[in-house]
Amino acid sequence: MPRPRPADPRPAPDTTSDVIRWAAFSCVLVPVVLVWFGTSLAGAAGTAFGLAAVTAVCRVLLRRSERCAAQRGGRHTRGSTPVD
Repeated sequence: MPRPRPADPRPAPDTTSDVIRWAAFSCVLVPVVLVWFGTSLAGAAGTAFGLAAVTAVCRVLLRRSERCAAQRGGRHTRGSTPVD
Protein backbone atom coordinates (compact mmCIF):
# COMPACT_ATOMS: atom_id res chain seq x y z
CA MET A 1 0.00 0.00 0.00
CA PRO A 2 1.56 3.33 -1.00
CA ARG A 3 2.31 5.79 1.75
CA PRO A 4 0.64 9.20 1.53
CA ARG A 5 2.90 12.04 0.56
CA PRO A 6 3.60 14.54 3.33
CA ALA A 7 2.20 18.00 2.79
CA ASP A 8 4.72 20.49 1.42
CA PRO A 9 5.17 23.22 4.09
CA ARG A 10 6.29 25.77 1.50
CA PRO A 11 3.59 27.94 -0.03
CA ALA A 12 2.89 27.56 -3.73
CA PRO A 13 5.12 29.85 -5.82
CA ASP A 14 3.50 32.89 -7.36
CA THR A 15 4.44 32.26 -10.97
CA THR A 16 2.78 35.45 -12.21
CA SER A 17 5.05 37.57 -10.02
CA ASP A 18 8.07 35.65 -11.29
CA VAL A 19 7.07 36.29 -14.90
CA ILE A 20 6.51 39.98 -14.22
CA ARG A 21 9.89 40.28 -12.46
CA TRP A 22 11.69 38.74 -15.43
CA ALA A 23 9.77 40.99 -17.82
CA ALA A 24 10.71 44.08 -15.80
CA PHE A 25 14.33 42.93 -15.82
CA SER A 26 14.12 42.65 -19.62
CA CYS A 27 12.65 46.17 -19.85
CA VAL A 28 15.89 47.42 -18.30
CA LEU A 29 18.38 45.00 -19.83
CA VAL A 30 17.33 45.17 -23.48
CA PRO A 31 17.73 48.96 -23.87
CA VAL A 32 21.10 48.84 -22.10
CA VAL A 33 22.31 46.16 -24.52
CA LEU A 34 20.94 48.14 -27.47
CA VAL A 35 22.82 51.26 -26.41
CA TRP A 36 25.95 49.18 -25.77
CA PHE A 37 25.83 47.93 -29.36
CA GLY A 38 25.34 51.37 -30.86
CA THR A 39 21.59 52.00 -31.04
CA SER A 40 20.55 55.58 -30.41
CA LEU A 41 19.23 56.58 -27.00
CA ALA A 42 15.89 57.48 -28.57
CA GLY A 43 15.60 54.03 -30.15
CA ALA A 44 16.51 52.31 -26.89
CA ALA A 45 14.02 54.50 -24.97
CA GLY A 46 11.29 53.62 -27.47
CA THR A 47 12.09 49.96 -27.06
CA ALA A 48 11.99 50.27 -23.26
CA PHE A 49 8.62 52.04 -23.47
CA GLY A 50 7.22 49.36 -25.77
CA LEU A 51 8.45 46.54 -23.55
CA ALA A 52 7.04 48.26 -20.46
CA ALA A 53 3.65 48.65 -22.16
CA VAL A 54 3.55 44.98 -23.18
CA THR A 55 4.63 43.95 -19.68
CA ALA A 56 1.87 46.04 -18.09
CA VAL A 57 -0.80 44.56 -20.35
CA CYS A 58 0.45 41.02 -19.72
CA ARG A 59 0.44 41.63 -15.97
CA VAL A 60 -3.17 42.79 -16.06
CA LEU A 61 -4.22 39.80 -18.16
CA LEU A 62 -2.35 37.30 -15.95
CA ARG A 63 -3.86 38.70 -12.75
CA ARG A 64 -7.32 38.69 -14.32
CA SER A 65 -6.82 35.08 -15.38
CA GLU A 66 -5.76 34.13 -11.84
CA ARG A 67 -8.85 35.78 -10.34
CA CYS A 68 -11.12 34.05 -12.83
CA ALA A 69 -9.50 30.66 -12.16
CA ALA A 70 -9.83 31.17 -8.40
CA GLN A 71 -13.54 31.95 -8.73
CA ARG A 72 -14.17 28.86 -10.84
CA GLY A 73 -12.11 26.56 -8.66
CA GLY A 74 -9.05 26.22 -10.88
CA ARG A 75 -8.62 24.41 -14.16
CA HIS A 76 -11.14 21.93 -15.38
CA THR A 77 -10.20 18.88 -17.38
CA ARG A 78 -12.37 16.89 -19.72
CA GLY A 79 -14.44 14.36 -17.86
CA SER A 80 -13.81 13.45 -14.27
CA THR A 81 -10.43 11.79 -14.56
CA PRO A 82 -7.92 12.59 -11.81
CA VAL A 83 -4.91 14.66 -12.78
CA ASP A 84 -1.50 14.16 -11.16
